[in-house]
Amino acid sequence: MNQKFGKDLDPNLDPQKVLAGLATVIAVATLLYFAWSGFYTVREYERAVLLRWGKYYTTAEPGLNFKLPWIDERILVDCSERTLRLPWGTSEVAQRGSPLSVERENPDEMLILTGDLYAAVVEWNVIWRVAEPKDYALRLNQEEAESIINAVARSTMHRIVGDYAADEILTGKREEIALAALTELKANLEALQSGIMIVDLQLQRAIPPDRVKPAFDEVNASIQQRDKLINEARRERNQMLPLALASQDKSIREAEGYASRRKAEAEGEIAALLSKYQAYQKAPELTRRRLYLETMERVLGNSGPKVILDGSMPSPLPLLQLEKE
Repeated sequence: MNQKFGKDLDPNLDPQKVLAGLATVIAVATLLYFAWSGFYTVREYERAVLLRWGKYYTTAEPGLNFKLPWIDERILVDCSERTLRLPWGTSEVAQRGSPLSVERENPDEMLILTGDLYAAVVEWNVIWRVAEPKDYALRLNQEEAESIINAVARSTMHRIVGDYAADEILTGKREEIALAALTELKANLEALQSGIMIVDLQLQRAIPPDRVKPAFDEVNASIQQRDKLINEARRERNQMLPLALASQDKSIREAEGYASRRKAEAEGEIAALLSKYQAYQKAPELTRRRLYLETMERVLGNSGPKVILDGSMPSPLPLLQLEKE
């Protein structure tokens, strides 16, 4: 048999060439295997966490990357934005500006106790993405991430809503509640080092339960009526205030004019008295007589007819009778 096998071989075949060919084939096969199992593509919304000997080595960016076969292990992490609809935990890729349509489950899951011990139906969206692929890949996975966000977000929302009264939650404080819940939720997830970043928190609905909705509608109608009356009062105030200010300004100007006039008159009277006093100092007797005559002239000027009698006349009766005739 060996002789037959030896006869089948080409006696001119060089063993060194055969070995070189085999080495070339093995090298090419090895290179092809390395290329097939070593190169990989990371899409634009992904990051690749590379483990070498089971430990974190690096994070690969989008594009064509290489890893060592048998030694390196890659974990692709989806870093696109996703939306978690709470309180049910329904998840889908975030589409800004488009509402999420999910099937309603148990309505009691939406009830949250308020600060004044009422219940409100609250729904909200949590938009999140992976910010630290290393922490996310080594600590969590997709299912665990959504469960953690669901638990932390629900506990955060329950605590925040518990600080507000029911009418504040259902009317004017929704944006404030959403902002407070977003800030606290970010802080809680950062403390867990989960690699998850909360992009936004949108408060979708905050309404009373069905059993108390009619009563709330009446309360809301009264609040709207109150606001309407307040707005009307403010409008009337804004209309009357300029008129009142104008009247006030006019009264102030009149008072200032009267004060100036009285001050000038008083100063004139003082100047006249000072002039008389100076004249009296220079000629007391003449000034006294002049003042007496001026005073009597003012007194008797408007007293009507006058009769001057002689002081030695015994009786003025005959004269008075003549005047009657």
